[in-house]
Amino acid sequence: MTPVTLDTPRLRLRPYTLSDVPDLIRLAGAREVAATTLRIPHPYRDEDAVNFIAASQSEADRGSCSRFAITLRETGLFCGGVGLRIEVAHQNAELGYWVGVPYWGQGYATEAARAVVAYGFAKLGLLRIYASCFPENTASTRVLKKLGMQHEGRQRSHICKWGTLHDLDLYGLLRDDKESSKGR
Repeated sequence: MTPVTLDTPRLRLRPYTLSDVPDLIRLAGAREVAATTLRIPHPYRDEDAVNFIAASQSEADRGSCSRFAITLRETGLFCGGVGLRIEVAHQNAELGYWVGVPYWGQGYATEAARAVVAYGFAKLGLLRIYASCFPENTASTRVLKKLGMQHEGRQRSHICKWGTLHDLDLYGLLRDDKESSKGR
């Protein structure tokens, strides 16, 4: 898959590079960020960041993911990540995102996720995009609802994070849902 950059009014979503390692460690490494995500370890080490970037590039080459560093358009500052884990055979993808603590509450997750969802439907030809979050992660729940995703259910005791079982709320959006909402 050819590397893609997406621009929104305030953000530039671009491929990760090795120069992002220090920012990944600093921002993704915050316990508050890791606590609200399924796949970010804590502590987050240099090798975690390097392996993540290498895996992102390799999976993008295979067409199984499309991940972006979230940066501020005006300054280029790195503030988080967003992406799709793609199931080509099923024409769907899982949306994932995180934003560093200093950038919380400013709408960046919603803006970045909205751009990636639009890209997934329009450019990747996906029919469904879904996401999950811990029920207590009300900020993420708000993001998913702002995207127009519908709550599809709760997977009870589905994830073990730091030795504790957690429920996951599942949200989904069909391309048809998105297209039918344009006329409203």
